[in-house]
Amino acid sequence: MHIQPSREDLIELTSLNPFDRFEDGRPRVPDDLLERMKLVTTEEAWGVLRRHGYQRQFEGNWKETHLGTITVGRAVTAQFLPHRPDYHDAIQQAGLAEGRGKVGGQNSWIIETLQLNDVMVVDIFGKIKDGTVVGDNLGTAVRTRTRAGAVIDGGIRDYQGLVELNDVNFYMRGVDPTAIADVTLAGINIPIRIGGVTILPGDVILGTSTGVIAIPPHLVQEVVERSEDVRVRDEFGKLRLGEGIYTSGEIDVPTWREDIEADFQAWRQENGK
Repeated sequence: MHIQPSREDLIELTSLNPFDRFEDGRPRVPDDLLERMKLVTTEEAWGVLRRHGYQRQFEGNWKETHLGTITVGRAVTAQFLPHRPDYHDAIQQAGLAEGRGKVGGQNSWIIETLQLNDVMVVDIFGKIKDGTVVGDNLGTAVRTRTRAGAVIDGGIRDYQGLVELNDVNFYMRGVDPTAIADVTLAGINIPIRIGGVTILPGDVILGTSTGVIAIPPHLVQEVVERSEDVRVRDEFGKLRLGEGIYTSGEIDVPTWREDIEADFQAWRQENGK
């Protein structure tokens, strides 16, 4: 029994990944794409995913510790189940055999795997009371390891301490003073469900004030490049509208006329956009 899949299983699970991988097999979307992703809107990402048939990648209605902070990173997934004594004992023994958790709870096992630019994504079935995956101590560890944050389909505690951290954001369903209890870790870097979304390890998480969207690695480049193209087109369109060269009806359409498109491409080349 293992807490997370083998490298071979993770590679098979995420077989469309076009990038390198971590030692355990999780997809490693390049850091430069993660940085560029920070300028992508939720709607731009959603549009690309929808065109490829990924209809259920967005989940909204979150509380945040750092409202307005854009969160981008590679998903480290984890799932908890309601406590059952025999299953809990089996997981605890498996974790100890793998060198996990000689000190600390099973939620710490997840945190100990995190790396820079990871986002910890935890399915704890919406549990808030006794479902607080992090407080200010573990939250500080998440911040130190990832410089990104976490998405928790459950609760947090020590909100007043967590909001004092920088370079991090926590998305959660609620806040409660209780400690995590009566749950058992089902696995790390396994497919999980957050609301109506299936998230795989290595998905790129884009968190905004709108909500959280999970982008499969093989679509990350297209999402970023599409967003960048939209921004440049917006700049050109506003410029030409301000100059009175085109009307709003000519610019505010899905596809520009050939002469406008040619004008745009010439302007783009001239300005190195």
